[in-house]
Amino acid sequence: MTVDAHQHFWIFDPVRDAWITPDMQAIRRNFLPGDLGPVLRANGIEGCVAVQADQTEAETEFLLQLAEANDFVKGVVGWVDLRAANLYERLEFYSQFEKLKGFRHIVQAEPVDFLRQADFIRGVRQLVAFDYTYDILIYPTQLEAARYFVEQLPDVKFVVDHLAKPYIKEGKIEEWAAAMRQLASYPNVHCKVSGMVTEADWHNWKKDDFRPYLDVVVEAFGVDRLLFGSDWPVCLVAADYGQMKEILEEYLLGFSVTEKEKIFGRNATRFYGLDEA
Repeated sequence: MTVDAHQHFWIFDPVRDAWITPDMQAIRRNFLPGDLGPVLRANGIEGCVAVQADQTEAETEFLLQLAEANDFVKGVVGWVDLRAANLYERLEFYSQFEKLKGFRHIVQAEPVDFLRQADFIRGVRQLVAFDYTYDILIYPTQLEAARYFVEQLPDVKFVVDHLAKPYIKEGKIEEWAAAMRQLASYPNVHCKVSGMVTEADWHNWKKDDFRPYLDVVVEAFGVDRLLFGSDWPVCLVAADYGQMKEILEEYLLGFSVTEKEKIFGRNATRFYGLDEA
């Protein structure tokens, strides 16, 4: 099964979604499964994983409702307060929803050392009992804290979103690359090849801009721990779905069919435990 391991849905609210600034006009509207379904079919993608964009349990419930009504939404990465005193009870409640696969916190909006906090580490550790995954959303400045974080949690299944948002537009790579190699040394950490176009020059990027960054993650994580993700609809500020997917397809031209199948679906299916039916 081909899988887009990272996309979003929302009913646009200019107050709640203030991160969608006026220069992101292309995505200042509703995006729902009826919009995504035809795009996935046109690009040969059979299933997707819907990832939270708002930090409320209402967001988790919204995504689960959409997943229940749309077979191609194979999994949901939701939000729950991972520092809450009643976290175990909330995870127990959510365990009834088969399509809920894991959780994410928008750490990129938090202080640089947020992932070192004992209460957050303690909360994420509780995911193991329910076989939930955790998506790491950070900037490069938070990679050192992320290394400490994953070192404390060897039994949690982690995936780094958007290559940890390297500074592609500025062409900066050395410090990010060294930190990503360190993070990849932990075998329970995967990486999503997603979100690259929004870290580049939105209006003037070239496919070659991404090659050095792809070289790093392929060498560091190998083809068994990389997951293709579109970051749709956020990617639309810089590229349409086909253009974004083509960046990775062209990069992988010299790879075997099996290696491509892993990155474009098998790895996501295994990592999130997706139902292929």
